Parts: sequence; C-alpha cells; structure tokens
Amino acid sequence: MVVSTRMALDGAHAAAQAMRQINPDVMAAYPITPQTAIVQTFSQYVANGEVDTEFIPVESEHAAMSACVGAASAGGRVMTATAANGLALMWEVLYIAASSRLPIVMPVVNRALSAPLNIHCDHSDSMGARDAGWLQLYSETAQEVYDNIIQAVRIAEHPDLLLPVMVMQDGFITGHGVEGMEVAEDAVVKDFIGAYEPKYSLLDIDHPITFGAWDMYDYYFEHKRQQIDAMSKAMAVIADVGKEFGKTFGRSYGIFDQYAMDDAELAIIVLSSAAGTVRTTVRKLRNEGLKVGLLKLRVFRPFPAQELVAALNGVKAVAVMDRSASFGAMDSVGPVFLEVCAALFAAGATTKVVNYIYGLGGRDVFPDHIEQVASDLREIADTGKVKSLVNYLGLRE
Repeated sequence: MVVSTRMALDGAHAAAQAMRQINPDVMAAYPITPQTAIVQTFSQYVANGEVDTEFIPVESEHAAMSACVGAASAGGRVMTATAANGLALMWEVLYIAASSRLPIVMPVVNRALSAPLNIHCDHSDSMGARDAGWLQLYSETAQEVYDNIIQAVRIAEHPDLLLPVMVMQDGFITGHGVEGMEVAEDAVVKDFIGAYEPKYSLLDIDHPITFGAWDMYDYYFEHKRQQIDAMSKAMAVIADVGKEFGKTFGRSYGIFDQYAMDDAELAIIVLSSAAGTVRTTVRKLRNEGLKVGLLKLRVFRPFPAQELVAALNGVKAVAVMDRSASFGAMDSVGPVFLEVCAALFAAGATTKVVNYIYGLGGRDVFPDHIEQVASDLREIADTGKVKSLVNYLGLRE
C-alpha cells in the first residue's frame, strides 16, 4: 500500500497539492472567488521552486484558457482553475480546447452565475458548460478533489481520448471546508501519471502540423464526429483509471457511488457535497425501515446512461436533486433530471422520476429536506403518480 500523509486541508488546497505533485509544464490562471486559493497557493509553489511550472498570470479567464490552448498545442502538460463568471468568460475557448483535442485539466470551484451577484455555490457554471466537449468529474469531499485531479491527468491524456477534463467541487462547502485527508508521496503521484508524450506538437519542426485551421463544411462535420467518437470511449477509460488508482492509492473510483442500493425501492440521485447529507439521512431512514438508497454521480460528462439504468433496475421511484435549473426546459427542471429521464425513456423503463431544485446561490440543504424527498418518493411509489414534476427544497413561501 502506498505511503501517505494525513493532512487537514480544504478542497482548494487539496487541489493545489495535487497540482504541485503533477507539476504541469504550464499553468495560466486568473483569480476568482472561491477558486482563488488554488492558483494563489500554486503560485507560491512556483515562487518557492517546488515545481518547474511556467506560471502565466493573465488579464482574464478568456486569456487564461487561450494561453492553455497555446501551451497544450505546443505539447505541454497544462492546467488551470476557475469558477463561475470566470468559466463563463472562457466560453469561446472551452470549445476550442475540446475541439482541438487538447488534454487540459481544470479544477472548477462551483459558484452561482450572476445576476444577482452571488459568490456562493450552485452548479449553474459547470452545467452551463456541459456541452462544450469537456469531460466532467464531480467531487463530494476534499479527498475526492485530490484524487479526481490526479486521475484526470491520466484520463485526459489517454491516447483514445485526448480530451480536456473539468474537476468540480462545491464552492465554500468543499472549497473552504477543512477536513482530514490522505496525501500520497510525490514520487507515487509522479509514477502514476507518468510522463506526457504528445502525439502532435507545434514545436516539432520535423513534423509540421496546423492547429485551429479554417474548417469548411467539407470536413467540419467529420471532425465533430471524431470528437463524438472520442467522448464515447471516455467511460471505459474513466473506469479503468479509477480501478488502477484504487490499486495504487487504496481508494477505487467508479462512474458513480451507490449507498444502500442493493434492495432499494426508492432512490435519490445527487452530485457533489450534498451527497453527504443524503447519505446520513438515508442511513437514518433505513434504520426506520424505509428502503431508500443513494446514487451519487461522479461522472456527468459523458453521461452514464446505460450504467445508471442498470443501477436503477427494480427501483419504483427516483428523486433527482439539481443544484441548477435549465431555464426554459420543461417546467425549467434541472439538467441532471433531464439526462436521467432521457436515459430511462430510451431504455423503455417506466420508473417514476421527480425533480428537486435545491441550494441555489449557496442555500443550505438539511436532513429534514431529504426526509421530505423520501416521503414524497414513498407516496409516488404507493400511488404511481407524480403530483409535481419539479419541486424546490428550502424555498421561502
């Protein structure tokens, strides 16, 4: 078993620790709350000579991702970090990074998008970028932030993928919440991720290539289809890397985590830090005889449709908790709900599904909210009817 050090870290510093051990060739970054501690801490590692990284302080997040695209095109191992409005300012370049097949890794500390101005957590930022072509991993704890970032490097650089990866954590909840976690030895992390040997590089003058060329309708469609093919291979790669990570670090990772799902008749699906509250409540309800389980999504892009349908086999009613809304969608339900419904419908499942919007702008979610969700699910399972497709947890009257 790998030797590790027990440390008390918040999610932001856990991310910085992972990035220090990864020691990327280039980091281009701009500070934004609640992500600032990641790049601020990493810049100190650069100043102290603890990493060999070329750190590029830029004038905006658009510039940060643009610099990352240039550095990755030149064959470098490249990272950055952002949140909320900063991610939105990268919008144009997110697509360029993914479509150019550049394996950039970016921690995202989830924060609500303005307006009104709010610096606290919800998932509107990363969910808004869900179709930009990036893989998306969500983290419940600081430990998962650290572990996911290390795995993300292997996933992004896999020769079958060469796709950028976002690693999410909840702003101020995980990002600023200190907890005990295991940090592996630097050499172990270095050995796990290995050296990056790019297949193509703008600096390889013996094999000249072009990045970002004008792409007319003659070939654009084919290039998009190739990108889709790469994304379709990602699930297997993520699962394989998660297993290998477990063999090395003692903490295995799959596509999602299941708790009390073996005989569950009711299930709650959730992302990130709220899974802890749901898990605690499910444990209590199980002791009271209610057959309810938790399915915590780790991978949202690509969406694990087939795996999720299999996990929900035999479940009578499902609640999907969304920390963002998809404005203008059917009843403005949440994006995770839409994906779950599509997966179940395509599989011919008749499972009843209900949506709960919660925690927008950082509002707390409490165990009694989860108990209400479970109570609603029990009624849906008993009656076969969903009274309200979308519900709001903790909303003032």
